[in-house]
Amino acid sequence: MSKDNHGREIDYLRISVTDRCNLRCLYCMPEDGVTWKPHDSILTIEEIERLVRIAAAEGFSRIRLTGGEPLVRLGIVDLVRSVVKTAGIESVAMTTNGLLLPQMAEQLKQAGLQRVNISLDTLDPEQFTYITRRGKIEDVFAGIEADLAVGFNPVKINAVVVRSLNQDLLTFAKLSFDRPLHVRFIEYMPVGDSCGSGGTGWTEADTIPNDELVSMLNALAIADGIGPLLPIAKTKSPQGWGPAQYYQFDGAKGTVGFISALSRHFCSECNRLRVTAEGQLRPCLFSDLEYDLRTALRAGDDASVQETLRRALKAKPDSHHHRVGTERLMSQIGG
Repeated sequence: MSKDNHGREIDYLRISVTDRCNLRCLYCMPEDGVTWKPHDSILTIEEIERLVRIAAAEGFSRIRLTGGEPLVRLGIVDLVRSVVKTAGIESVAMTTNGLLLPQMAEQLKQAGLQRVNISLDTLDPEQFTYITRRGKIEDVFAGIEADLAVGFNPVKINAVVVRSLNQDLLTFAKLSFDRPLHVRFIEYMPVGDSCGSGGTGWTEADTIPNDELVSMLNALAIADGIGPLLPIAKTKSPQGWGPAQYYQFDGAKGTVGFISALSRHFCSECNRLRVTAEGQLRPCLFSDLEYDLRTALRAGDDASVQETLRRALKAKPDSHHHRVGTERLMSQIGG
């Protein structure tokens, strides 16, 4: 396992396989979208496979495939199959908006994908259209059903909480009651240019700190007669590689998690590096510092790729220091 200069064990690599997406979520990109990167600037499937092989030799054992929307990438099922078979890789996951899962869940499961996180920020069809600016929420619901039907475990639903949206968060949390669904609420983060003045439109007032959110949910749950969320030990929480704090309603089959990147940041526990779709390695989500993997990969120089990974590890900051705004939007980074 690799360690950075702050003694953190870094074994988790998030790889964006495309900057393209079939949605235009308001917190992720501007309404008119972004200019897609030229195809020849995006890492090929073969380059991603080589990168995973080299990273595995450096101690990375967990891979998450992201986008954009990873399921729009041609060859994604074959890539999953290849990554799963890579020596040293213990687990492969994907984050998706779920729209294409009804057609692809079975293929992904057979290819060896082990876990799926589905991004969904509302259960209301009209609000879904407002947030995503396109797409049908029924397709996401069908994707969740498809994941459960083929046996993915855990199935996590990631919801970005935005105060001004006034989302029905209790109904969201109650999804965890009857089936093994794990709902995670994520603080709205200041990623992207023009935060607060266009772009993704982030303002500090729209971020609900997780302590406040837990209190809100508990008050609603008690009023609803189901009782408060109860904290659970990590040993009873769904398997995961991240810093979510998990709770559970009494008698529920699933859990409710909270990811507090801002109010109670988990930088001291950070275990990941990120690779953008065009092969730029980012030590921190909130930093614009990047290291060029694509040039080394295209030169066929494994040693240079290895050295780039090591340089990024050494440069990983101790904290994001509450930075606001980045040059890239979330869809361009890969989350």
